[in-house]
Amino acid sequence: MNGRTLYSIGELARQAGSTVKTIRFYSDSGLLPPADRSPAGYRLYDHHALARLDLVRTLRDLGLDLAAIRKVIDRELALPEAAAIHADALDVQIRILRLRRAVLTAVANRGATPEETHLMHQLAKLSEAERRQLVADFLDATIGGPGTSPMLAGITHSMTPELPDNPDTEQLQAWVELAELTQDPDFRTLVRDLAHEQTAGHTPGHPPALHNDIAAIVRDQITPAVAAGIEPASPHADPILATLMTRCAHLLDHSDDAAPREQLLNRLERMNDPRWERYSALLAVINGWPPPESLRPVLEWTTHALQTPARS
Repeated sequence: MNGRTLYSIGELARQAGSTVKTIRFYSDSGLLPPADRSPAGYRLYDHHALARLDLVRTLRDLGLDLAAIRKVIDRELALPEAAAIHADALDVQIRILRLRRAVLTAVANRGATPEETHLMHQLAKLSEAERRQLVADFLDATIGGPGTSPMLAGITHSMTPELPDNPDTEQLQAWVELAELTQDPDFRTLVRDLAHEQTAGHTPGHPPALHNDIAAIVRDQITPAVAAGIEPASPHADPILATLMTRCAHLLDHSDDAAPREQLLNRLERMNDPRWERYSALLAVINGWPPPESLRPVLEWTTHALQTPARS
């Protein structure tokens, strides 16, 4: 045996702080071949086996499979290359785990039904191309296709979610919920109506102006009243509401049989749909935008005021 110090499988296990079963497994796999055999045929290992076993265990702890480890040890594959391959594989696994976590968190928070859970799981698994197609289908169905007007094209751009390459958990959860929301037929109808109403007072060939945006008019006109604590059903609200009606008059459909007051009420009720505000909030999370300003206080004040019978 040329004066070498050789270890039995049990001695090697004690030296390495491992188990006989583990060493036998690696040896049978070809990762830890014996240096010699005893007269009785038992495997014997030299000091190189200790270093080799330490490397195998390290690579296994890092998640490399046995085939990759064998190639590294046999120098068929450079260790940095093997590490890069495994890192890429881990990236995929991490993405899958984060998607699963996003779905499970959404299910837990919302008390989702099995049907909703299945839909969320399917939406979470979409590829980037599939995600873009889902969003494109939603926006085409609600706002318009490639030949739409510049104003509608701008609305489309402002409503498009762009999930980053490495989204955090909050962005993944927001994506799953937003994607599910886009599949709601009633929400699609709501968005289609809002988009149509948004462009109703817009003159083709001219950029949209602030006075053509009912939401902006209501916000600017009503915010001071809300801040001042004026009750929407009180007489003090009457002149505020009268000014609002005047400022919004050119945006209402004069061919509609409904009275202007009723028209404005119907439009503001659609704008105050919680699904629309939720879409805007989710969109901001996905795209990394600041949280949108909530119009709910001014919209609720205005709808309450409009529902109050007019005083003569």
